[in-house]
Amino acid sequence: MFKFDLKTILMLVSVIALLGCGPSLDERYDTGYSDGYAEGYNTTCKIRATMVEGDWDDENYSKGYRAGNTAGAQACRDKG
Repeated sequence: MFKFDLKTILMLVSVIALLGCGPSLDERYDTGYSDGYAEGYNTTCKIRATMVEGDWDDENYSKGYRAGNTAGAQACRDKG
């Protein structure tokens, strides 16, 4: 049988608690959308280059970026 001392239990509880930290999938999508929108709008309207986070390994960020880029470019075209 396993014997857990207080130190081991505290360490396990800490690791489990930290697993819940960090941005949610929705937050990653929203960040990507915001970056993509700004880039799409600014590039299409020829305003300026836009710095983005560019976390392309994050599927949710990338999906949000693509959707935002399309919406931003469309917003620029609709404005003119």
